Amino acid sequence: MTLDTPELDPRDGPRDECGVFGAYAPGHDVARLTYFALYALQHRGQESAGIATCDRGGHVMTLRDRGLVNQVFDEQKLRTLGGELAVGHVRYSTTGSDAWENTQPVYRSDRHQLALAHNGNLINAVELHSELREQGVKFQSTSDSEILAALLATHPAENIEDAVADVMHRVHGAYSTVVMTKDRVVAFRDPAGLRPLALGMIGDRYCVASESCAFDIIGATYLRDVLPGEVVTLDERGIRTQVAVEGEREAFCVFEYIYFARPDSRMNGTLLQAARGRMGEILAREAPAPDADLVIAVPDSGNAAARGYARAAGLPQDDGLIKNRYVARTFIQPGQELRKHGLRMKFNPLPEIVGGKSIVVVDDSIVRGNTTRQIVQMLRDAGALEVHMRISAPPIKHPCHYGVDMSTREEMIAHGRSVEDIAAELGCDSLAYLSLGGVYEAIGGSRENHCDACFTGEYPLSGTGEANGKFALESELPLARV
Repeated sequence: MTLDTPELDPRDGPRDECGVFGAYAPGHDVARLTYFALYALQHRGQESAGIATCDRGGHVMTLRDRGLVNQVFDEQKLRTLGGELAVGHVRYSTTGSDAWENTQPVYRSDRHQLALAHNGNLINAVELHSELREQGVKFQSTSDSEILAALLATHPAENIEDAVADVMHRVHGAYSTVVMTKDRVVAFRDPAGLRPLALGMIGDRYCVASESCAFDIIGATYLRDVLPGEVVTLDERGIRTQVAVEGEREAFCVFEYIYFARPDSRMNGTLLQAARGRMGEILAREAPAPDADLVIAVPDSGNAAARGYARAAGLPQDDGLIKNRYVARTFIQPGQELRKHGLRMKFNPLPEIVGGKSIVVVDDSIVRGNTTRQIVQMLRDAGALEVHMRISAPPIKHPCHYGVDMSTREEMIAHGRSVEDIAAELGCDSLAYLSLGGVYEAIGGSRENHCDACFTGEYPLSGTGEANGKFALESELPLARV
């Protein structure tokens, strides 16, 4: 999912979103803690990375740039980021382009000085942007994250928590956000709890992150998830919490379980590796392939479900596709001669494993179908007799407006097509998807407290149908900048 050109996009699933981290930890090297936490969250965004720190004197230092975490930061840069509290961000753009101006954390020094990192998407961003500009507020970017930062930085409240609580009543959409002032870190989550946010403890201090896997790498302990509508303050007094906004219902993104989050993360008490294995087991029950010889995964996201499928089906499992684990986001175009081989930069089939066999190929999702079609052909070229695709999620038919960059309905291969039509389009011998009921059985949850709009088209927040697109603020750019 990390290459620039559509022809070379090595994954066909939805684009990742963003990852956030924040810590109030005097006595710790907060910049280094944040670096490694972001390293653990790199899967949530590969376009840019940034860290902001604040020292005892209230001086905020921000360093952010396009690229991966280990491309943006080195030892010398980390040493310049001294302080006792920090916020960090890795980004995949869901509102605004991937230009440098849209990198995070966003820094503003209006009435309040702050640095902000945001995961999510505001569905009333254009309206808020217009209101603020009419009030004379200047912008440097086309990201809805700067809208959040501007609302807080210009707020008349003396206390940042009061500003946050008021702003939470004005913004509409998904936001798991961490904001740093000169003396505290404040984290808050939208009242539907659409995007994840976890609370951890390092020593006798506290930290927050998009996923619990960030705590493991820095030696922190996962305590619990930040509640929907909750505001969490980390400062010299420890931790204080309040529920600032009550939502109509919880609507946590079910696709976090299927695809986005790392398999070693825990969300709502569920280890995702185990949940994904159960999805594979249920998929084998719902869609057996009785004449198959072998189960293989599309690595890495299909690994757990493939193991579950093989267990339940009583079939052997092997690595029929080898992933090049050193492929990361690249700005180098391959040239016309290599373009047709682009997918092999990420996946290489093994004829000795798949040749002469009827194989079940397990992946977690299909959006456009371009990559899946190429994988099917690669496996046939490697000698596979039959290719049976099994997907551990329902068909994706609707765009997400809550912080996931998905294609439009017209680009989605499942839009307006039957499963048989999709199978013919992909060139596979059979295709089956996990049912939505199977997903909820695997995670031990229900539709009442999750968002599954990408499958069903039933959006949990009113007004979503009129939501602004990813580049809605781009036309405002000449007027928005200082």
